[in-house]
Amino acid sequence: MDGRCSTHQEAVYRLRAAAPNVTAVTAASATIPAGLPVSDTTVDLLVVGSGTGMSAALAAHEAGLSVLIVEKSDYVGGSTARSGGALWLPASPVLGAAGAGDSVERARTYLDAVVDGAAPAERSAGFLAHLTGTLDMLRRTTPMKLFWAREYSDYHPEQPGGSAAGRTCECRPLDTAVLGEYLPRLRPGVMEVTIPMPTTGADYRWLNLMTRVPRKGLPTIAKRLGQGVGGLLLGRRYAAGGQALAAGLFAGVLRAGIPVWTDTALVELTGDDARVTGAVVSHRGAEITVTARRGVVLAAGGFDHNMDMRWKFQSESLQPGVSLGADTNTGDAIRIAQDRGAAIGLMDQSWWFPAVAPLPGKAPAVMLAERSLPGSLIVDQNGRRFANESSDYMSFGQRVLELERTGTPVESMWIVFDQKYRNSYVFAAELFPRMAIPQSWYDAGIAHRADDFSELAGLMGVPPETFGDTMRRFNESAGAGIDSDFHRGESAYDRYYGDPTVTPSPNLRPLAKGPFYAVKMVLSDLGTCGGLRADERARVLREDGAAIEGLYAIGNCAANAFGATYPGAGATIAQGLVYGYVAALDAARG
Repeated sequence: MDGRCSTHQEAVYRLRAAAPNVTAVTAASATIPAGLPVSDTTVDLLVVGSGTGMSAALAAHEAGLSVLIVEKSDYVGGSTARSGGALWLPASPVLGAAGAGDSVERARTYLDAVVDGAAPAERSAGFLAHLTGTLDMLRRTTPMKLFWAREYSDYHPEQPGGSAAGRTCECRPLDTAVLGEYLPRLRPGVMEVTIPMPTTGADYRWLNLMTRVPRKGLPTIAKRLGQGVGGLLLGRRYAAGGQALAAGLFAGVLRAGIPVWTDTALVELTGDDARVTGAVVSHRGAEITVTARRGVVLAAGGFDHNMDMRWKFQSESLQPGVSLGADTNTGDAIRIAQDRGAAIGLMDQSWWFPAVAPLPGKAPAVMLAERSLPGSLIVDQNGRRFANESSDYMSFGQRVLELERTGTPVESMWIVFDQKYRNSYVFAAELFPRMAIPQSWYDAGIAHRADDFSELAGLMGVPPETFGDTMRRFNESAGAGIDSDFHRGESAYDRYYGDPTVTPSPNLRPLAKGPFYAVKMVLSDLGTCGGLRADERARVLREDGAAIEGLYAIGNCAANAFGATYPGAGATIAQGLVYGYVAALDAARG
């Protein structure tokens, strides 16, 4: 199976029949800057997608190339704007300036260990070789300022070359008012806040522990509230995370005068057997041909919301509508490149992320610190634990699918916790300590409350005797501070999101006193990370390993540069930015 969509060409023909070719379209609201003519045109580099694709556009513009960005949706920012905005930047100038003491050699050792042959070693090497150049380019072309999220451990710090101090960086809160009239065109984040409070990932750790470590949590709240509310009084709109990162890239694009066509979908790549020379795109129903002298960069995301592809390549158990990737990520660019002979790889992989089961019509709420905090555990439909709850989210999802493949599927998941846990920590980003679980959760059957474990088991629909045995074993282990079943709390990553006031393990505490709660979970994701096979120059490869000249793939459109592994927070976006820079330099060399 080559994974091509058999109906793709039929869909192209239908599109063409419905939208005959026109020479020019005037659609002010669908171009940035507004009012650009949309017509058959020639540029040096065409970038398809406006997430990390903006890095390719900025680097190409700086290298003297003419660039056009086309974006399928109404918004600019892609899944980057919906992300946490972290960047995994080993041995980078950001870490160096903060005194992290990392080295390229150590980072290379770590990537060799965790990738373990799941992707070509040249891909990791290319990432490391061009990381500093990428950051220097972004510093020159955007208003972003990065900082080291000290102590945010690598996801596998126990591996050779791993770092418990971490290599993750973030963008400092950025005034999105810099986007001016185009601020409404920035893709919204996953959660829209009612109180302006630009919270970084580093802040989140202490906000979550506000009742447990008030000397850290309360000043953090005061600082960010002051920045958010005070900024509004000065006409500033501060944002953090993916919103800050995407806004910074977007601001660079605006400053450079790089044109963006939104509402513009890729239809076909043009050229001959030797080279891609451009693309046919559909702009609001009209077909436009873009000739690209130096090449086309595919940065259109993965196949997050194409369930036929997901069920085929990943699992038939995956639920529609729970991916957190941009809703326009339907694998178009991957399928269209295959029609040009491109090879695919790692299609079974996603940036998996366990989440609270969504209420009807709502998105799932991701679970990050919740799984690591003491006084909680996760069980399956049989009332048994099945994984280290505190492991990184991609590994947790891979564990769920591994069990499915071995014949012991996790058909449902419940996070179980007690009242002390509910009184102590933020849950699902919206329930602050001591806040009651909304009645709507109970009505929808995604939450249950009981005074004892037997009653809770009945409400969850799990065998009471098995669940009781699970709780007795867990409580005994948690009291000793050692999880002999799944080793929760042994990794520095586990402990990062734990509660440092709990001993002997910040991740383990018995659930001794009711009431007890259970909240239903689903396996969500931040997007798929299998796609087009690419080399260390970001060039798309054929099945025989030869490059398709003039065609590049980056971000989630390309097979993960790190194979089946998530090295650390922000490895997703960082590789997209770096390989965007690499693709632009390669195109500039001609």
